[in-house]
Amino acid sequence: MTTEQTACILCSRNCGLRVEVEGSRITSIRGDEAHPVSKGYLCQKAARLQHYQENADRLEHPLRREPDGTYVRVGWDEALADIARRLVTIRERHGGRAFAFYGGGGQGNHLGGAYSRQLTKAMKSRFVYSALAQEKTGDFWVNGRLFGDQRCHLTEDVEHADFVLFIGTNPFQAHGIPNARDTLRELKKDPARQMVVIDPRKTETARLADVHLQLRPGTDAFLMAAILAIIVREGLHDRAFLARRCTGFAALEAELRSIPVEDYVRRADVPLADVERVARGFAQARAACVRVDLGLQQSLHSTLNSYLEKLLFLVTGNLGKRGSNNFHSFFLPLLGHTDERDARHPRTAHHKMYPISGLYPPNILPSEIEHEGEDRIRAMFVDSANPVLTGANTTAYERAFSKLELLVVVDVAMTETARLAHYVLPAATQFEKWECTGFNLEFPDNAFHLRHPVFPPRAEALPEPEIYTRLLEAMGELPSSFPVLERIATREPAATKHLVFLAAMGALLVKQPHLQPFAASIIYRTLGRTLRPARASASRVPAAAAAPLLALALQMASREPAAVRRAGHRGNRLTLGVSLFHAILERAEGTLVTRHEFEDTWSFIRHRDGRIHLDIPEMLQALHALRDEPSSSHPLVLLAGERRGYNANQIYRDPAWRKTDLDGAMRMHPDDARALGLGQGARAFCTSAAGEIPVTIELDEMLRPGMAILPHGYGMRYRGGEPSGPQINRLTASEHCDPLARTPYHKHVPVSVRAIQDASESP
Repeated sequence: MTTEQTACILCSRNCGLRVEVEGSRITSIRGDEAHPVSKGYLCQKAARLQHYQENADRLEHPLRREPDGTYVRVGWDEALADIARRLVTIRERHGGRAFAFYGGGGQGNHLGGAYSRQLTKAMKSRFVYSALAQEKTGDFWVNGRLFGDQRCHLTEDVEHADFVLFIGTNPFQAHGIPNARDTLRELKKDPARQMVVIDPRKTETARLADVHLQLRPGTDAFLMAAILAIIVREGLHDRAFLARRCTGFAALEAELRSIPVEDYVRRADVPLADVERVARGFAQARAACVRVDLGLQQSLHSTLNSYLEKLLFLVTGNLGKRGSNNFHSFFLPLLGHTDERDARHPRTAHHKMYPISGLYPPNILPSEIEHEGEDRIRAMFVDSANPVLTGANTTAYERAFSKLELLVVVDVAMTETARLAHYVLPAATQFEKWECTGFNLEFPDNAFHLRHPVFPPRAEALPEPEIYTRLLEAMGELPSSFPVLERIATREPAATKHLVFLAAMGALLVKQPHLQPFAASIIYRTLGRTLRPARASASRVPAAAAAPLLALALQMASREPAAVRRAGHRGNRLTLGVSLFHAILERAEGTLVTRHEFEDTWSFIRHRDGRIHLDIPEMLQALHALRDEPSSSHPLVLLAGERRGYNANQIYRDPAWRKTDLDGAMRMHPDDARALGLGQGARAFCTSAAGEIPVTIELDEMLRPGMAILPHGYGMRYRGGEPSGPQINRLTASEHCDPLARTPYHKHVPVSVRAIQDASESP
């Protein structure tokens, strides 16, 4: 038995773990006190990670689908040769617009992204779809307009705020903030601090709050607009901050002063006195911050919601100080900046949709595949993702994916998407390869965690860097070896800190520019083989996949040298980045990469004038249009995708991991259930414009009447059996989405529910 340091892979926090390993099994899991961020914290879901590592759906060998729909085992060379041939043929006949990529890294599965993106470059395509674009791109778009770059992302200092506003988020279950449950309890205990929750359900977080505004689903924009209007009308906005740091407040102020506060609060159906109390308390707090999540970002008016929630802390001057909202550094470049006004970024063939942060929205993907034009999508790679279940409109995905000329899935398990693929390629699990946490989104201290493999890959499974490098070699994009670089990497003394190798690689890429898009695989094949950190269990496996982090460490040290030095790293202009890189390699618990000061906040803003641009015409127009919008008349609205105690992302396939809520029950208010003739545990059909699924009813007085909730993370066909729990995206329609970012309205799906009368009706 050995003890290893690694991390949880179930949510964006990626808390540090110490796991006891015996043979091929994880026998004990606890929090790692040495982790620079989580410091030993852990929630109950991580304790059952063995259900991810060991399950009957694990893939062990490459598989090819036969004409009759069955799968046969094939060798890696045979599979990659055929995939390469078919990709090259499609590229040469139809161009780069015929290829799209989906995924490229789930929670904590980010290191392979540097390698998978090389395939889009080889295919001369820019069409990348991912879960981030199903959730967050409206938020990124607003950041771009406010701050000058879509990579200007913010975090919230909940731990030190006097007033915390949670909107559409339940961190008690969803986490998203450091050591969520401990942090929430500390907030609750301190009488000098205020916690407010805006949510249609009295969630676990709302039960701890000082004020809970239990609004009508889909009315977040009305409620936030009313709060902002109260702040401005009563002169509670921070005039000094707005004058010094912002432009465009006059246009915003005029719009806010015209808002009919009482009418908007009535639409939200919450007490006006409570709204006024929240507006005044937030504006007058010494330090206040806002934390939001998908309850806001996947509801009606989702992009406008992202604008309004930022205005809450901007108008009150709660940016760039302890206890407020703050920018943060990025170590991994998870986002890009792709302004739709820049003609260099291609639009899709059918919807003419532009990328946001380099990503296209999954909502439009099925119709882009079924587009009748010559420029339709014909081939796809899906990596570490299961869009057939997680994308809006499962039926549309099944129909569209069946029409592709080539679909390749790279994953650890035989997912619902994999069952439609022409080839299924087995990836090593996150505990069988070098991996990292990409969601390092903290301020002022930001950390990065590179994790070593705890187990060897099972059977023929391979890490993604090896899969994509072999594929590029099979496509003829890369030679099989780089003798000069390999020789330098092997012989260069440690004292020169890879500088000779970097000079040689730079010279190669200048001499052969066609190799520049594939630098990750080149450094993986050369320098990567020599990277053997001193970590005891990892010394047997070179950290080859981590080699591209050297370039990122050099960029970080060049871009933010003072912050890197404050984090404890030493070196001159040439060696500081190498020192950071080796600290990341050697520290199994993770390492601080930057330590900023609050005055650094203003260096993150990318507008040329260094100011925040509050006047966004599209958003002011959307805000103005709210007053003419009719009130919702749907008798029952479904919030699709709740986080609960025993659901997670798609990596848990075996339903045995759950201790409770085995059916993923639909929660309804008792009054609604009674009116429909439904009781606790009843079976029913839930029907929407997109489809119908069977559900089990659970009565919940914590909900508002007129709403129902289903959890995400269910519906997988484990061991080829029937779906385990609700496949909620058979209810969500592709076209039911935000008009600007195409973010699906998962949190506002009009539905009807009827009892299953007898056994003949059972699905």
